[in-house]
Amino acid sequence: MKIGTPLTDHATRVMLLGSGELGKEVAIELQRLGAEVIAVDRYANAPAMQVAHRSHVIPMTDPQVLNGIIMAEAPHIIVPEIEAIATDALAAIEAAGLARVIPTARATQLTMNREGIRRLAAEELSLPTSPYAFAASAEELAAGAQAVGFPCFVKPVMSSSGKGQSYVEGPEGVADAWAYAEASGRVAGGVVIVEGRIDFDYEITLLTVRSLRDGAVRTDFCAPIGHRQQKGDYVESWQPQIMSPAALKTAQAIAAKVTEALGGLGVFGVELFVKGDEVWFSEVSPRPHDTGLVTLATQVMSEFALHARAILGLPVDVTLREPGASAVIYGGMEAQGVVFEGVAEALSVPTADLRLFGKPEAYERRRMGVALARGADTDQARARATEAAGKVRVVAP
Repeated sequence: MKIGTPLTDHATRVMLLGSGELGKEVAIELQRLGAEVIAVDRYANAPAMQVAHRSHVIPMTDPQVLNGIIMAEAPHIIVPEIEAIATDALAAIEAAGLARVIPTARATQLTMNREGIRRLAAEELSLPTSPYAFAASAEELAAGAQAVGFPCFVKPVMSSSGKGQSYVEGPEGVADAWAYAEASGRVAGGVVIVEGRIDFDYEITLLTVRSLRDGAVRTDFCAPIGHRQQKGDYVESWQPQIMSPAALKTAQAIAAKVTEALGGLGVFGVELFVKGDEVWFSEVSPRPHDTGLVTLATQVMSEFALHARAILGLPVDVTLREPGASAVIYGGMEAQGVVFEGVAEALSVPTADLRLFGKPEAYERRRMGVALARGADTDQARARATEAAGKVRVVAP
């Protein structure tokens, strides 16, 4: 792989479609390796735009606009960082040989829609999953919920970070779950998935890396990441999550199977439920995962460095350096251009570090930053990360 000099005719141009906090870290790692980075998102001054060589604000679900900006910039590599993208346009770009989509255009199409990836995992690959049904109306949802059983979870097939997700304990909650999913999904009149509840001990993200070594694709696994969620959105994560050798072997086999089916290069965030030695597939993101922010503190190469190296065709190292944890810092208010207080106090916590994302607008439950910490074990690291996050205060300017 030859890497050119940025801002010259020989530059290696990488376009990020989605420029949030995860894209920002990927952009930094790409620039460290000499790539020219173009950041694209639906709103101005997104985190990755603040560190990219150039940026554009476009409606990324509009195929004509998206195709136009790709043709104008002529990137060699396109890296989708979110789900809300006109994936048909990416498929056409890839088919024409105009750019390489990470990991592939097909993978992006499948994973942006929970129906596509669930059918691939359960029906084509025969991976163990929770019982599920799809519904395109409130009536179909009621029938699907009865079929999978209560309690159950209702999610729009096109959403992320817990948006539109409901925990439904009985038939009386179905109508509200449908209304919430409809209001919060990425498309009006969309399909929802209803999933039966699995009695699991814990859930993990298994970061799975497909990279090139000696001209052949190889698959590596990071140490499993445990995490805690509220309303479908992660609150804290830690690495490593202790699990039995049998469960780890099964988890890696499931992750290898689904990522091989998706193909391409890069980091995949494979989400799994674990109970004892049993493992169930939940979801997969064909990109760095929000719970993987912990790898900024724990690994020789963070998930962002791994992603950058893998998509550039460079060797990777998934070695775990030491236990660590992350804890989310929320906006806690609706305001623009917020100010962070307590930063010095947070960084005074032993081993603590911060990433303040630089998002131009805060919401009550919007992630505005994350605290990181290391420790002798994950319990100590979690306590330190939580303490550091609690010292940061988001205030109006």
